[in-house]
Amino acid sequence: MSFRPTSPPLARALAERGYEDPTPVQDAVLEAGAAERDLLVSAQTGSGKTIAYGLAIASTLLGDAERLGVAGAPLALIVAPTRELAMQVTTELTWLYAQTGAEIVTCVGGMDPRAEKRKLAQGVHIVVGTPGRLRDHLERGALRIGGLKALVLDEADEMLNLGFREDLEFLLEATPRDRRTLLFSATLPKTITAMAKRYQRDAVRIEATRGAAGHVDIEYRAIRIAPNEMEHAIVNVLRQADSPSAIVFCNTREAVRHLSSGLLERGFSAVTLSGELGQSERNQAMQALRDGRARVCVATDVAARGIDLPSLGLVVHADLPSDAETLQHRSGRTGRAGRKGVSVLLVPISRRRKAERLLAEARIQATWGGAPSADEIHRLDEQRLLSDPILTEEASEDDLAAARNLLATRSPEEIAAALARLYRSRLPSPEDVFDPGFGPDPKAGKDYAEGRGRDRDRGRGKERARGGPTVWFHMDVGRRNNADPKWILPLLCRRGKITRDEIGAIKIFDRETKVEISEGVAKKFAAAAEVSDGDDITISIAGSPGDQGPRGDKRPSGKPRGKKPFQGKRQDGAPTPNKPQGKPRRPKRAKV
Repeated sequence: MSFRPTSPPLARALAERGYEDPTPVQDAVLEAGAAERDLLVSAQTGSGKTIAYGLAIASTLLGDAERLGVAGAPLALIVAPTRELAMQVTTELTWLYAQTGAEIVTCVGGMDPRAEKRKLAQGVHIVVGTPGRLRDHLERGALRIGGLKALVLDEADEMLNLGFREDLEFLLEATPRDRRTLLFSATLPKTITAMAKRYQRDAVRIEATRGAAGHVDIEYRAIRIAPNEMEHAIVNVLRQADSPSAIVFCNTREAVRHLSSGLLERGFSAVTLSGELGQSERNQAMQALRDGRARVCVATDVAARGIDLPSLGLVVHADLPSDAETLQHRSGRTGRAGRKGVSVLLVPISRRRKAERLLAEARIQATWGGAPSADEIHRLDEQRLLSDPILTEEASEDDLAAARNLLATRSPEEIAAALARLYRSRLPSPEDVFDPGFGPDPKAGKDYAEGRGRDRDRGRGKERARGGPTVWFHMDVGRRNNADPKWILPLLCRRGKITRDEIGAIKIFDRETKVEISEGVAKKFAAAAEVSDGDDITISIAGSPGDQGPRGDKRPSGKPRGKKPFQGKRQDGAPTPNKPQGKPRRPKRAKV
């Protein structure tokens, strides 16, 4: 399938960019029945909608001409929810309309409004902007839209979610009545359809949402991780994929800062995108990704809207998204316009149910498994070395002369080993990670799920504990939290800065776990394990494994039985003894 007849200069621009087959939304807006009509289009991110409405409004702006006239008041207005998306739209329309002589200006928050005003005054054909900044220019008289022929609302549902309803209605009311209005939205809730009925004229409705079929270009993976191993798993996922560029999503700015610092320390070329960055800093980060100086972007949801990198082959959800729509939007940064991509969800034990719900609501079939192992990544490195340009590029005379000198003093095996060592030194080291073995179809840890693995681990722990006295510690996770010695053991070693040989028995109860630690390292372990390293598990000194009583396993750990002690004060200000107080009597009601 090829593009339907479109404006010749745009057709040439598409050919130069290698566009051969249109996406469904691009094909739909070019149908004869949609020509010169208002359009209400339901299209997900990554479906090629920017090119779609660029093609759709070409006949409105150009007619039969190949070039636009002298720039003056704008002919088209494109409204987008965020700065990043608006700037991305400008980039796409710039090359698409390059042969038409179009002047395109971007008006977004965070940029110098005076510079934008000067560009608008010089003349423009297409204006791309965010609702608030466009309204500001309109109210100040810098933006004149009396001759507007086309108005495009991109990601209209997101603009309403971000609170731009009043600004949108202001723009719609201010634009000429005879304009052509194209409304693009990932979903069509009642608010969008109501806006379409009010501001559009006999709009053609196009359902171009990809639904379940829209995930064919994105491979979804759900990776099981143990508590406190998120960063290690991200390192291995990035190393395994070896994508030219990748984006890692976090839910908070603090998480973005923490994770990006960790990746930089490990040798990754990483940049950040979050709401605390200024526009110039965001632009620098995006440029670093485009020119290859950075390969990993750590971002929050809002800051990453509108990112479109042709080389983006991997999306990692370090924190699970809040809903299925956000999951699809994040994942839609890759697998765009026919390109393949991978979307990875990191799922700790406590988030398994949420991950399953998100995938079910988004109608996504994900492959469950553990994080890539260090051994697997080392094998991949060996394969990649064979195809690395350092081996495949033709050697120069200087290279051959240096090779002969090396062979005169070193064996081929020594030289090959040095090459492998040099190659590995350029790469971040993979981490040792543990697969907890849970999931809809777990293939690992079956013995532990049935209790046999726990018995074996407890036996080994007792043997280690025989070397001397021990101290018991308490953890506030149990069988209800899928507690398992397979991930508890490495967690204790990391948190407590001790070795496996210094850990004795591990007793897992319904709501809590008791762990035996060698007395010689107990004080050091207590101090180190007290600091939670992001796993939300509390470790504290306990009494003994048998101090719970017959009903101890049925109550929440750490909560005392009986009534709370009285915490009042005497008249002289000194605290009263902590003795239980009886229930105050209710005064008798008077008879009437």
